[in-house]
Amino acid sequence: MADILHRIGVLSSPDDVYAALTTVEGLANWWTEDTDGDGAPGGVLRFRFEPGGFDMKVLEARPGRRVLWEVVDGPAEWIGTQVGFDLKQEDGFTIVLFRHEGWREPVEFMYHCSTKWATFLMSLKQLLETGTGAPAPRDVRISNWH
Repeated sequence: MADILHRIGVLSSPDDVYAALTTVEGLANWWTEDTDGDGAPGGVLRFRFEPGGFDMKVLEARPGRRVLWEVVDGPAEWIGTQVGFDLKQEDGFTIVLFRHEGWREPVEFMYHCSTKWATFLMSLKQLLETGTGAPAPRDVRISNWH
């Protein structure tokens, strides 16, 4: 198995970061504008992009601490993988430890997704620090896969 791992520091409270990871409005302001669903444990969040989308079942949502999803619909490479955000405070920052784990093998699509996750995590940081993120379709296009 292979995992995508990233770490960012956000000049914002863990509660504000948590809200951006668990509310439809928050998610739509940094990941993709076409977001709907329920961010509470047991709920399903639906994220749509120009080439397709993903449905995530919310496995954990611990305020200010942790968010964990399981991919239940989307590209075959994503089905059954988990996307997690662990939050902690450190020197005035909320540290976001991100992981997209459980890839069966490091296929080329995983390389693409790693870069896209990094751009979207920077969008999350930008949203929380400036009030404006860069969600799809206004995100950085990195290839023909978007």
